[in-house]
Amino acid sequence: MRVAFVAEVSSNHNRNLERCFSFIDKAAGIGCDAVKFQLFKVRELFAPEILAKSESHRRREAWELPIEFLPKLSARCHEAGLQFSCTPFYIQAVEELLPHVDFYKIASYELLWDRLLVVCAETGKPVVLSTGMATLEEVQKAVSILRNAGCADITLLHCISGYPTPHEECNLAAIETLRHSCDCPVGWSDHSANSAVILRAVHRWGASMIEFHLDLDGSGEEFSTGHCWLPEQIKPVIDTVRIGFKADGNGVKIPAPSEIHDRDWRADPVDGLRPLIKTRILWEP
Repeated sequence: MRVAFVAEVSSNHNRNLERCFSFIDKAAGIGCDAVKFQLFKVRELFAPEILAKSESHRRREAWELPIEFLPKLSARCHEAGLQFSCTPFYIQAVEELLPHVDFYKIASYELLWDRLLVVCAETGKPVVLSTGMATLEEVQKAVSILRNAGCADITLLHCISGYPTPHEECNLAAIETLRHSCDCPVGWSDHSANSAVILRAVHRWGASMIEFHLDLDGSGEEFSTGHCWLPEQIKPVIDTVRIGFKADGNGVKIPAPSEIHDRDWRADPVDGLRPLIKTRILWEP
């Protein structure tokens, strides 16, 4: 089994192209398979009633990813052997992303937005859908909309939209519930920043994709919330997952190459002493 690791840059790029490139290069270096950005415009993300009352929401305009970055980010990802993905948060963003992304990611907060689901599905590209805050019925409806609109490649991500997520609220068993009920691959979008949670999601519940929020150095806009990983923190987790799968083997019970020599040093069935009698006869110190 190959688990796809997706580094979510979020708004930690600080609208700096070179910093964006550093995210991509670092993600490749720690073993990721894809990098994901977000394409939003604050004035098309929040209702005007909220923006009129909230300066903190208006200030998020400084977090917006410049559209002119898209072709450069896509090219850098592909040069690094990574897939490039991005979350569209307004309808026109789907078209703006179309030439560049390998798959669309739809955020949990937009799961109820049928039109966005349809427009993404109609591109024919794979769609990854986060399911935080949703009921099973809401997820099933969203999957049905995607399929009916032509999306043949859907991956669900179980997640908890609490930042950070307490490990006791992760409810990883829901991965199996979603897989069984929606008949598609299911992964885990991590907001816990807890290695035990990721390892459990993969090795117990069969998560096929792990998305995690990455920051380079603790200076990103979202790092202080506590749900982001630094490269040196997440790399050992990715390595551990990869090593774990290599340890599975083929299930055939035969001696491993590293233990062949010791077979002759087992207790002989005649007298119960080590090594085998044939070995004792030939052995030289």
